[in-house]
Amino acid sequence: MLKGMRLTLLSRVKAVSADVIYRCSLRHYIGKKALSLLSPSCAPGSVLWRPNEGFFREVCTSTTLHGKIGGNKRKNDLSEKKLTRHFVDCRRVKLVAGSGGKGVCSFHSEPRKEWGGPDGGNGGDGGSIIIKANRFVKSLAQVTPVYKAEDGQAGGNKNCYGRNGNSTYISVPVGTVVKEQGTTIMDLAEHGQEYLAVFGGAGGKGNRFFLSNENRAPMTATPGTAGQERVLQLELRTMAHAGLVGFPNAGKSSLLRAISNARPAVAAYPFTTLNPHVGIVEYRDHEQVAVADIPGIIRGAHLNRGLGISFLRHIERCRFLLFVLDLSAPEPWTQLQHLCYELDQYEPGLSQRPQAIVANKMDLPEAREKLETLKSQVTQRVIPISALTGQNTEELILHLRELYDGYLQDDRSEGVKPVRW
Repeated sequence: MLKGMRLTLLSRVKAVSADVIYRCSLRHYIGKKALSLLSPSCAPGSVLWRPNEGFFREVCTSTTLHGKIGGNKRKNDLSEKKLTRHFVDCRRVKLVAGSGGKGVCSFHSEPRKEWGGPDGGNGGDGGSIIIKANRFVKSLAQVTPVYKAEDGQAGGNKNCYGRNGNSTYISVPVGTVVKEQGTTIMDLAEHGQEYLAVFGGAGGKGNRFFLSNENRAPMTATPGTAGQERVLQLELRTMAHAGLVGFPNAGKSSLLRAISNARPAVAAYPFTTLNPHVGIVEYRDHEQVAVADIPGIIRGAHLNRGLGISFLRHIERCRFLLFVLDLSAPEPWTQLQHLCYELDQYEPGLSQRPQAIVANKMDLPEAREKLETLKSQVTQRVIPISALTGQNTEELILHLRELYDGYLQDDRSEGVKPVRW
């Protein structure tokens, strides 16, 4: 009976093998026949199929339409607004220190040493996170929202200790204030000053650590502790020396482009600038004055209309102010009154800082008459300029230096180290 079953299985295998061989041969023959029937008169790029002898239709083998086009496609050029990097003076960061490595429970194993004893090593300590002031860093733009330090490695046998996790350093500008829940905990006022924000977790203990006269074969090993975790706010005490304050579309960005190498986006619609930009005005004695283009504020900004609170916070971090007035408005002197009101409502006395008035758009025909009326309405110094043509920008640059020198003298008299760019 067993012999009959073997013969039946063998015959089925032979039948299947013959059938498979037949099908493969037929498929190979049909493929060769199809290639021989292809017409060479098929024009390149043609998508027409026409019948020919047999049951096959001719297809175009050109890759002009069906193949991928060779060569790298040129990427679309980014607009100037996307290429411009804005200034960041406030960041909220979450810091998570590294956890400690776990200890190991192991025993020494070696020929002719039956009682080798415990040799489990301790785990490594987790890495800490340190905030360090760097005078070569000017903005908090490179600070990421979350930082996670390196964990410590686990211990090993043969009394091998795990490697400690590397500490993570966060470089911030000089003058950065570290706050937690609104309370100032550190002021980084010197170059190279460090603040240990979060501590790494301690490594676990291996069973070698628990060896004693009472316990010669400990089986205990502890895991590493978790690293410290905190949420901090980083704020710049001084964002820039001078701040350009004005209503939307007053020409603040155009003015910054005219007096510095900064290139904020400029367009013929309000609220072109949504983030502050800082430009540097350089003098022959290698002194540098930082000028910030503050986004335009509107009426009711102290009530947080139009992101007013965040924009007013930028103005608070400037040492002296430049009020940019639009001479194309019907009554430019009323703009100054509204701007001072918004500043004083946000912080009393903010509008009394050293200041000057910049009368912009002097290239317009009606600007001369409004300039004389403006001078008669205000007591501050008025500097007429045209940011579009660059008219009279030299006077503004010289007055900037006067305000900057006065700022240095005031800080030195108060015993405070002034911020240099």
